Amino acid sequence: MKLSEIVETSSRLSGTRSRLEKMSLLGEVLGGAPLDEVPLVVSCLSGRLPRGRMGIGYATLQDMRRIEGALEPSLELRDVDGIFEELERVGGAGSSAARLEILRGLYRRATEEEQDFLTRLLLEDLRQGSLEGVMLEAIAKAAAAPAEAVRRAFMLSGDLGLVARTSLEEGASGLMGFHLEVFRPIQPMLAQTAENVSEALSALGTAALEYKLDGARIQVHKVDEDVRVYSRQSNDVTQACPEIVERIREVSAGSLVLDGETIALDPGGRPHPFQTTMRRFGRKLDVAALRSALPLTSVYFDCLFLDGVDVTSRPANERFEILRRTLGEDLVVPRLVTPDAEEAQAFVQKALDAGHEGIMAKSLDAPYEAGSRGKAWLKIKTAETLDLVVLAAEWGSGRRRGWLSNLHLGARDPSTGDFVMLGKTFKGMTDEILAWQTARLQEIAIEKGEWVVRVRPELVVEIAFNDIQKSPHYPGGLALRFARLKAYRDDKTPGEADTIETVREIYRRRTGGSLESSERQLELW
Repeated sequence: MKLSEIVETSSRLSGTRSRLEKMSLLGEVLGGAPLDEVPLVVSCLSGRLPRGRMGIGYATLQDMRRIEGALEPSLELRDVDGIFEELERVGGAGSSAARLEILRGLYRRATEEEQDFLTRLLLEDLRQGSLEGVMLEAIAKAAAAPAEAVRRAFMLSGDLGLVARTSLEEGASGLMGFHLEVFRPIQPMLAQTAENVSEALSALGTAALEYKLDGARIQVHKVDEDVRVYSRQSNDVTQACPEIVERIREVSAGSLVLDGETIALDPGGRPHPFQTTMRRFGRKLDVAALRSALPLTSVYFDCLFLDGVDVTSRPANERFEILRRTLGEDLVVPRLVTPDAEEAQAFVQKALDAGHEGIMAKSLDAPYEAGSRGKAWLKIKTAETLDLVVLAAEWGSGRRRGWLSNLHLGARDPSTGDFVMLGKTFKGMTDEILAWQTARLQEIAIEKGEWVVRVRPELVVEIAFNDIQKSPHYPGGLALRFARLKAYRDDKTPGEADTIETVREIYRRRTGGSLESSERQLELW
């Protein structure tokens, strides 16, 4: 398949906000692609590099755009993948110059339109709205396979390209071959938000309440003595947390997959801030010294696999009993099962007194739905927060001169893949955070103005706020009041940021107000 076909499809995807039209465009190109190229097509049209990040900066790619390219399209998609593979292989002395020459060769063979597409792909900045949800539906349609079977296969494999090829090649029967395997992490089950315990119990009835820890989500896999720890993004972080490995090694189960949270606690047993935990979690250097200064504590709240048996389809209460019997009480999250709002509120207070951010309320009957943000899990926090994406930052003044300070915040629009600006904040930042974000934001800058630096939308921040109000100043018609930075969420991707519809729903819930006029004038950042 020619690269120009992908470029044309990407352009058409960017030009429509219709989900059905996007699905039709994607289904058409998937149906026409050679089977061995389907994973490449899926990666490129999902805005993801087939081989992961190339480590090529914005300035270098802007220089590439000055290269005189081809007049007519001739590049095949597999040619581009071969060049990306070559870039990945180059290393050692002189590798920087060699990589630049390989990249120049690619841009000389590309037309102007193809150069633009390659630049945005390498920056992961396509913004065409063909995110995972739309792509999954398009795959199902192109393969005439049940959408639920396609979603399940992706949740269990995490490989969208493989699921697409299997769907097109083998149909629904091939998708049944995807199953939970030890040492192949699956997407975590996610939660919606409830305003308070009364609302949660009203929705769930008798529910399991658990402490909500502000740590790092982990998935731990074990076969005999071999234990591996995976992050929320399915990265293997085993080397960074030996104490987790040692503790799970002691568990008698032959094979095991656990869902849990790891957190750094102070000597008194109270949790450190999220950023402190993340300073330790995922760190591969100086692990022994950091372990001594900042030990990690882990607790688990779900069991997905035990001694060769996938238990994700069993009711939540049964899975928790399996978890408790397997690990013992000291490794499981504090938990209370109750239908009583007063008893539940006392449990919330107990969690807050221990320094945690709130509780989770969970259905007793629900299966484990990997990757799903359903209503079976509800999070209840004392302060409402949103996970938003940094779109830009302004240079500070006074004591903050020389630092990028005021963050521009955006919510995700799933229909387009773009972001809707909701406001700015300079609150909640320590000097350490200011120094870090000044360096990091300049690394991902796409436009450096005298006052504002615009960046690729790839950093997720947890933002606390007091209220949401209508605003004529922001394109979505809404703005956050008294927004403040709680933490950079290194464990989340922009695709996991909260959506503009979530923000609208919070506004409706709090005010009962109509947003029709705001929605009609919605423009994208």
